[in-house]
Amino acid sequence: MKRFDGRTADQFRKVKITKNYLEHPTASVLMEIGKTKVICSASIEKGVPGWMRAQRVAGGWLTAEYGMLPSSTHSRMRRESTSGKQGGRTVEIQRLIGRSLRSVVDLKALGQNTIYLDCDVIDADGGTRCASITGASVALQMALKKLFPRQDPKKPIMREGISAISVGIVAGKPVLDLCYEEDSKADVDMNVIMTDSGKFVEIQGTAEEQPFSYEEMEQMFGLARNGLKKICEIQKEAVSGKKKHKGEKHPSKNLGSLGDVLGDVEL
Repeated sequence: MKRFDGRTADQFRKVKITKNYLEHPTASVLMEIGKTKVICSASIEKGVPGWMRAQRVAGGWLTAEYGMLPSSTHSRMRRESTSGKQGGRTVEIQRLIGRSLRSVVDLKALGQNTIYLDCDVIDADGGTRCASITGASVALQMALKKLFPRQDPKKPIMREGISAISVGIVAGKPVLDLCYEEDSKADVDMNVIMTDSGKFVEIQGTAEEQPFSYEEMEQMFGLARNGLKKICEIQKEAVSGKKKHKGEKHPSKNLGSLGDVLGDVEL
């Protein structure tokens, strides 16, 4: 199946991770997947939330905040700060980012500190929550290496990285990594979050138009798993600074910024 941008069903958009994108946070990256761009940063502050102190919970905390620039979407969206509160979608996504990363972090090893993961969308073309999780995972790994340089390799604070990608059914066919054009017309929309070792962290799936079968679900999981294996390698290259994967050629020459299936890492 050929898609409107020339990709095949099992191909994700070009991935590019630019490290140290911001000057001030402990670690930051610009996460790009196709035309979607998210700035992901990690910062640390002394102290933990009040509920942890009240309940005498040992260790530290990790939380996330998510937002979109008004001009990041096709038509300008209202800045949430002017309305006086965050929207339900924003709250849901930042909670998803936070709990996904907490699932692979030893919070007790953080001490009485809180790590903040900020994910700010500057261009949106579908998959912003997945790009945020994938980029935040890289930023967090970079930050922990700086903050805790003498970690026990057998017991690292962050046990493994995580990444996320969307899958869905468009025009009756399962496809990987939906852009906005596909997402807006999808019969089924699903987000899959996995660890480096291939374990599931969270799965969000909704039949937008028509219910999907067990066989179609298996096909979507297969697309997600294979895609995330490749994205995991790109993340590892970004963290280590050593590029090992040569990438794959894309069948179409008319993709513009969607580019090759695998992207590059800027150090």
